[in-house]
Amino acid sequence: MYSPVLLHHFEHPRNVGELQGADVRVTVENPACGDVMVLTLKVAGGTITDAQYRTKGCVASIACGSRLTEMIIGKSIERAGALERKELVSSIGGLSNETMHASHLAFDALSAALLKLQ
Repeated sequence: MYSPVLLHHFEHPRNVGELQGADVRVTVENPACGDVMVLTLKVAGGTITDAQYRTKGCVASIACGSRLTEMIIGKSIERAGALERKELVSSIGGLSNETMHASHLAFDALSAALLKLQ
């Protein structure tokens, strides 16, 4: 059901936690499934220098949070804002229709964080 990449992110999640002294902290919830994600970012000179997340949710939500942080660290705010959800989905080996909500949760968190940085 899950790709090997997705399972690896679930079993060995990257960047888990909440950054102390974060420049932005957001909490988002998927009302359909109840999954919750907290995303914290540090930004310097218009670049995301660090990102951490916490997720209360399913396997796919945990994996999407892990992969999202990898994708945005080192990116400019502009480039992070230009990322598309399909890039995340593709990079973790795809999601079924039943688990696609996980990518929405991760991108809702990213969008909310970037909005706070404006």
